[in-house]
Amino acid sequence: MAEPLGHASARPAGAADGRAAGSADGPSLGELVATATRDLSTLVRKEIELAKLEVSGEVKKAGLGAGLFGGAGFLGFLATIFLSIALAFGIGHFIGVGWGFLVVGVLYLLLAGILALVGKKQISKVGPPARTIETVKDDIAWARHPTSVPDERLLA
Repeated sequence: MAEPLGHASARPAGAADGRAAGSADGPSLGELVATATRDLSTLVRKEIELAKLEVSGEVKKAGLGAGLFGGAGFLGFLATIFLSIALAFGIGHFIGVGWGFLVVGVLYLLLAGILALVGKKQISKVGPPARTIETVKDDIAWARHPTSVPDERLLA
């Protein structure tokens, strides 16, 4: 039985599977794009999976390290308390226990004052993010006049 005009038998060779006539020796452009898209998708999915595995392992290590630091800080705090009591009793052996605790308390107040002054000095040194401010100003200027050239200092 003869097929009507316009069916598969009336198409040029290779046209039935999406390839142009004369390109029967390789995959079509559509097949190449589909393969590249599939491969890229698989690659991205595998990279994300690998990143999740690596990050979860690193997060567990970081969590353990943070817990150990917390434990060390707590034990250091307890040691400071006990050593302060021992120091107060040691000083109290010579001048009375009450006076010994008073001396230790005053030492802690002096230490707290020194730390506060040093901290205030460090905070006063903090300034605004100058480079970020300059780049934002440059971005605003460029947005107003998109043909202008950015500042050369910012490109370095």
